[in-house]
Amino acid sequence: MKVFLTEQIRNWDAYTIEREPIASVDLMNRAARVFTDWFAGLYTDTGQPVYILAGTGNNGGDGLAVARMLHERFYPVKVFVCDFAGKHSADFDKQVAALPPHKAVDLQWLKSAADFPEVPANALLIDALFGSGLSRPLEGDWAAVIDRINALPNEKVAIDLPSGLFADRFSPGPCVHATRTFSFERPKLAFFFSENNERVGEWAFGSIGLHPEYPDKTQTPFFFLTKPQIKTLFKPRPRFSHKGTFGHALLCNGSLGKIGAAVLAADACLRSGLGLLTLHTPHCGYEILQTRLPEAMCSIDASGTCWTNLPNLTPFSAIGAGCGIGHDVKTVQVLKRLLQTAQVPLVLDADALNLLAKHPAWFHFLPEGTILTPHPKEFERLFGPSANMFERNALQRAKAQELKVYIILKGAYSAIACPDGSCWFNSTGNPGMATGGSGDVLLGLLTGLLAQGYEPHSACLLGVWLHGRAGDLAAAEKSQAGMTAGDIVSKLGMAWQQLELDL
Repeated sequence: MKVFLTEQIRNWDAYTIEREPIASVDLMNRAARVFTDWFAGLYTDTGQPVYILAGTGNNGGDGLAVARMLHERFYPVKVFVCDFAGKHSADFDKQVAALPPHKAVDLQWLKSAADFPEVPANALLIDALFGSGLSRPLEGDWAAVIDRINALPNEKVAIDLPSGLFADRFSPGPCVHATRTFSFERPKLAFFFSENNERVGEWAFGSIGLHPEYPDKTQTPFFFLTKPQIKTLFKPRPRFSHKGTFGHALLCNGSLGKIGAAVLAADACLRSGLGLLTLHTPHCGYEILQTRLPEAMCSIDASGTCWTNLPNLTPFSAIGAGCGIGHDVKTVQVLKRLLQTAQVPLVLDADALNLLAKHPAWFHFLPEGTILTPHPKEFERLFGPSANMFERNALQRAKAQELKVYIILKGAYSAIACPDGSCWFNSTGNPGMATGGSGDVLLGLLTGLLAQGYEPHSACLLGVWLHGRAGDLAAAEKSQAGMTAGDIVSKLGMAWQQLELDL
C-alpha cells in the first residue's frame, strides 16, 4: 500500500473533486461519515458525552460534520470552536450552517485559551483543531489549548491527525497526545516513528472513497506492508519437488556461551521452507546443535570457542552470519574473508554488524543485495546518530541506495529500505517480540528464503511480515510479556499455513 505525503493527499482530494465530480463539502461529509462509523463502533455507549474541540479550518469542518452525525445517533454532543483569529474556511462555515436547528447540538465559541471549558471526567474528547494543513508549530493560545487538552485524563480521539503533528516531517512544537487517531484514506508517515507514539496513540485508517486511479499515477518511496502485497510474493511448492529444489543455506552463528543464538536462527531457517541447512559451529556448539536440530548438518570450526575459518562455500545458495559470534580477532578476519569471497546472497546481523561498524572500509566488500538487519543502536553504530526519526529514515534510505543493500531497521513497523529508494513499513508484530533472540529468528528466516530463490526484495518483505505474524500468533497464545523468541519460531508454521489458506 502506498503511503503518500501531505501534498499528495491534498492533490488526491482535488483529483477526486474534479473527476467524480463531487463538491468539497460533500467529500468532507463522506470523510466524517467514515470517521463516525469507526468511532461509534468503538464507543458504543450513546449516553457518554462527547466534547469536540474544533478549529475553523477544514479539520474543524470535519469535527462539525462528525458532531451532526453523532447527534443523529443520539450521542450528547458539545462543540467548542476555537475561533482565535476570526478566519474560517468556506467548508467550515457550511458545516456550521448544516448543524441541526434549535441548538440541538450545543455549539460554543472560544475566543482565547482562557475560555477553555470544564470537561467532565466521563466525556470523550474529539480533537478537530488542526489537520495536515498545519505549516508551523503551534504557539500562544493554541499551545495553551494543547496543554489544557493533554492535562485532561479523558480519552482523546484525533480526526485524521493529532493537532500540532506534522504528517511527514519532524514536529518540534506542542501536540495533542491522542489515545487514538483515525486517518483518512491512508496512514500518515509520522505514524511509523517512535517519537510520535505518545501523540498518535493507537491508530487506524479507512477509505473515504478518494478516486481509485490516483494511486497508480502517483509515485512515492513509502509503502505500508500488508497481507495483499505479501500474497503476491508467495511461491507455491511444486508437487514434484525434492530437498534440492529449495536450496542449501549456510549459517555461521554462535560462540562459547552464545550457541543459543545459533539454535534459534537455525530453527527458523528450517521453518522457512528450506531444503538443506548446514551450520558452521565451533566445537562447543556441535553436540548442542546436532541434538537440538537433527534436520541440520554441521561443519565444525577449528576453534573450540568461536568462528575462525570458512568452509567450502560452493554448495550454498545463501549465507547468514553474525548472531552471537563475538569479537575475537580471528572472527574479525574470517568475517572479512566472507564478505570478500561470498558469491551468494548474504544476511548479516548482530556482531557481524558491530564488526562492520568498526571497519567501515568493509562496506565496499558487501555483495550487491546483501541484507543488513540492525536494531536502532546497531544502526547508529553503522551510520551515525540522527536528530530525529525522519532524519534517520532518510539516512537509512540513502545508505541502502549508496551501498546497493537492503537495510531492515527493526522495531515497531520495522522499516525495510531498498536499493531502489523505496521504504516499506511492516504491519505485523508486537512489543512481546522485544526479547533476546528475536533478531536471530529473523536472520534464519531471511537466509532460508534467499536460499530457496526468493529475490532479496521479496525475501525482505515476506520474511519481515512472517516474522511479525508469527510473533502475533505467539503473543495471542503466551501473552506479550510471557512469550520468548522460541515461541516466535514455533508459530512460523501457523503463519505460513494462514498465508497458504488465504491463497
